[in-house]
Amino acid sequence: MSTAHAASHELLLRLAGRLPDELLWRMRDWLSDDGQEVLGSTLPRELLRHRVGITDTERELLETAVGSAHPLLDAVLPAAEPPPTRATFQPGGGAVDTPALAVLAVVRGHAGCVELRQSWRESQRIVLVLGAERPWELAGTLQRVMRAHGDRTPCVEVLPPHGERSSYHQAAIIGSRPLWRSATALVGA
Repeated sequence: MSTAHAASHELLLRLAGRLPDELLWRMRDWLSDDGQEVLGSTLPRELLRHRVGITDTERELLETAVGSAHPLLDAVLPAAEPPPTRATFQPGGGAVDTPALAVLAVVRGHAGCVELRQSWRESQRIVLVLGAERPWELAGTLQRVMRAHGDRTPCVEVLPPHGERSSYHQAAIIGSRPLWRSATALVGA
């Protein structure tokens, strides 16, 4: 597992709800397609452009992702802690649709996945996957599946199965509904 890839994935997770969806899905796509160099040249610039401050932990992730010698690192704004999310999420209702079934088919076959959930933020579908080996690759694959089904800015959050979550991800999980759980997760429940 590439340390830079893992750091980039974690940082992009932490920036969900703080950077525009259009930008995050593109960066996740680059990361999943070995575009670490493009991501590294773009991410610090976009943090500056959108005036997004980062915590010390996020700065360490950024340095791992783009290299500590990046010329714009010192210009990125500091933040004592991430801002609380203002986003609200709803589980949605009705039957599981074709895009959700396509995502489910991919998640069930990906190693390490524990759970798949879906939420809606206004009219934007949010896919939440708990657990996955090489989560940046799964995020990229799921985004491409969702784009093939007409979602222009797919929001895919591949989270570790346990651990601290941002306020954005906590709200998304609380406002979601489960679509699938692995047999391992059901035994442990």
